[in-house]
Amino acid sequence: MQERTKIKLVLFDLDGTLIDTAPDFLSSLNNVLSRHNKKNVTSSDIRTHISEGSSKLIKHAFKIKDNDINFNKYKTEFLIEYKKNLTEKSKLFDGIEEVLKYLDDNKIIYGVVTNKYHEYADPIIESFHQLKNIKIVICPDDVKIAKPNPEGILLACKKLNVNPNETMFLGDHQNDILAGISAGVFVIGCLYGYSLSESSGKIYDCKYINNASEIISEINP
Repeated sequence: MQERTKIKLVLFDLDGTLIDTAPDFLSSLNNVLSRHNKKNVTSSDIRTHISEGSSKLIKHAFKIKDNDINFNKYKTEFLIEYKKNLTEKSKLFDGIEEVLKYLDDNKIIYGVVTNKYHEYADPIIESFHQLKNIKIVICPDDVKIAKPNPEGILLACKKLNVNPNETMFLGDHQNDILAGISAGVFVIGCLYGYSLSESSGKIYDCKYINNASEIISEINP
């Protein structure tokens, strides 16, 4: 298990870690499916695919491969639809607001490192007044290689002048865990999110939590 040090910076993944964006993904995807007379999907159908990007969602929901003649059309339609509904039903995960208050009260800075592009991530973050004190948002637009490459995490540390060993990174996907470990930060896997589970999630040498309220005790053990 990773050695502990005083945490000065907390970085969050976005989807499935900081914000539950699944409801807006689901409604947008079903709108496109209905438009093409396809069977709608449920939250449980797509939950594990949300953190893996729009291409994976489209392939799963439409039951096609990315070489299908309609793949690009469906994906484009979905992204247009999703952009209309970015903030309709998404919400902070239970316990996150209390975590942010703790960070503010203890003058610990925090930010986001996500594989979601700025055109989608920024409006979502800006729609939550609780996230007004976020100091940095790193998206694929800002780096050469997205997670699981550690570049985004290291860039956030560099811009905020905090050493990686004084940084905590939280995520709900194996790419988050791999990026955090490679960056040399203290990593927490969020089992309350979309992709990690008790069985698959504990492959890596890091701490795991079942709900966001546990974050505070991990920052100040």
